[in-house]
Amino acid sequence: MIEFQHVFKSYGRGRNILADINFRIQPGEFIFVSGPSGAGKSTLLKLIGGLESPSRGAILVNGHRSDRMSARARPYMRRAVGVIMQDMHLLYDRNAIQNVLLPLAVTGHPPAQSVSRARAAMEKVGLSGKEDLNPVEMSGGEQQRLAIARAIVNRPSILIADEPTANLDEDSARRIMDVFRDFNRVGVTTLIASHDRELMASYTRRTMRIEGGRFTDTEAA
Repeated sequence: MIEFQHVFKSYGRGRNILADINFRIQPGEFIFVSGPSGAGKSTLLKLIGGLESPSRGAILVNGHRSDRMSARARPYMRRAVGVIMQDMHLLYDRNAIQNVLLPLAVTGHPPAQSVSRARAAMEKVGLSGKEDLNPVEMSGGEQQRLAIARAIVNRPSILIADEPTANLDEDSARRIMDVFRDFNRVGVTTLIASHDRELMASYTRRTMRIEGGRFTDTEAA
């Protein structure tokens, strides 16, 4: 479960990017986060993923107060959350499977088990046979799927993505969305930030909209 209680977020003495945000997300939900550019969608996802802390308010992720976690405890919480941001941070001095292996190296998994899990993650996103490619040799859609494979290799219970279909053609965008839908169908809580209304309408789900730092919540019929 994810819950925000009166959450505010600002940077320095600037205006609140998010102001008094309250919501609850149940395990296994599939949710779109919508709103114009600069509305705070990315900030919201970073707060959920433990990449940033709120200025004020409480954030619960899987029963833990992430806003109160120490710097030492926070990485353990992040293992349960797969994060794909707009800047995918793929490493171009490593091949595809080495990129997917990175989270397992951080968490100390045995090498043989790690390779097996990384190959399985790549297979789930349709990248079998491309393990030895450098990311620069892959299309934009393939790079997105590689970022997803890296995000799910630790088998998270929550998967969040920031504009994962931006700058992709329609066919590639659909393939990416189908990957997220498949993970959601096996119980992974999935949140996707997007401003593509047509895409959201075709995947009728709950939508949380942020605009001007404020929040509205709608449920698709």
